[in-house]
Amino acid sequence: MRASLPVCAVGLVLLAALPAVLPAGLLIASIQMLIAALFASAYSLLSGRAGMLSFGHAAYFGVGAFAVIHAMNAFGGTGLLPTPLLPLVGAAAGLAFGIVAGWFATKRGGTAFAMITLAIAELLHALAPQLKGLFGGESGISSMRAPALGLTFGSTIQVYYLVLAWVLVSLGLLYFHSLTPAGRLTLALRENGHRLRFLGYDVHGLGVSAFAISAMFSGVAGGLQALSNEAANYAVFDAGVSATVVLNSYIGGVGTFLGPALGAALMTFFGYAISDATQSWLLYQGVLFVLVMMYLPTGVSGLYGVGVRLVRERGWRVAVLATVGVVLLSAGGVFVIETLQRSFART
Repeated sequence: MRASLPVCAVGLVLLAALPAVLPAGLLIASIQMLIAALFASAYSLLSGRAGMLSFGHAAYFGVGAFAVIHAMNAFGGTGLLPTPLLPLVGAAAGLAFGIVAGWFATKRGGTAFAMITLAIAELLHALAPQLKGLFGGESGISSMRAPALGLTFGSTIQVYYLVLAWVLVSLGLLYFHSLTPAGRLTLALRENGHRLRFLGYDVHGLGVSAFAISAMFSGVAGGLQALSNEAANYAVFDAGVSATVVLNSYIGGVGTFLGPALGAALMTFFGYAISDATQSWLLYQGVLFVLVMMYLPTGVSGLYGVGVRLVRERGWRVAVLATVGVVLLSAGGVFVIETLQRSFART
């Protein structure tokens, strides 16, 4: 823990300094990276700590987004709350919906639980275009950020710092939850739910609690997305949103607290940086996910530990040769994929 404090401090300084060194386009990408990091961390509470694999977490992300959009449009556009506090509406909506959905979903476990969560998200995705009063139909609902506290929130820099503040506070609360007795019991729920029940704990209540808290912070992430875009449409309920947070979390590593956040930030940046250069960027993401699941169960966040262990056991030369080999294999794989993609595109 002590060794990680300097790393976290350096990370905070870098995040705070980004607006001074990045152009507007990359700053927008940084906002999306922060939101994706929070969403993945919220998801990891349920999947990583509680051991409940959800395939429909877009439901709570989307509910939070639409709740904030409606709050922004309340009272003739003046807003239900000042702009910096609007993510609280997303948190409340995510929590309320998470309690209801979690009560039903956690009645089952394993594959049945995963299918129930997927069904809830797909139900919302199918209903949203029809419920125009709530979700604005296929075009969605738009709004504008209202000035508050002497700030206009019209610039990307102000939005970035607003999102950064909420992400840091949310991550801090999620970490605090992991240290509480409820957080410890959530971890025990993943390891051996039957023993917890034998000891007299309310296993269903613990599952609902983990589900609701995860949904609440997913709602905060969705609310920040709505604030950033000043709009929301039914695409936030799409299965791709749920799949992305699963991929990001496991690529980063659900075994560590900041692993999912790291994976989400890296993969979001990867999408922005690579999508314009190649049409095969989704294939690269899928291949990376498969390789991580097969050969790096701890995720990208575990690379440092793997490297230290390799140096300790085999020495620097072997570690350097292994690194060079991985780079060469990656370059060869990219060459083959791009060659095939261009060959098939011509036919």
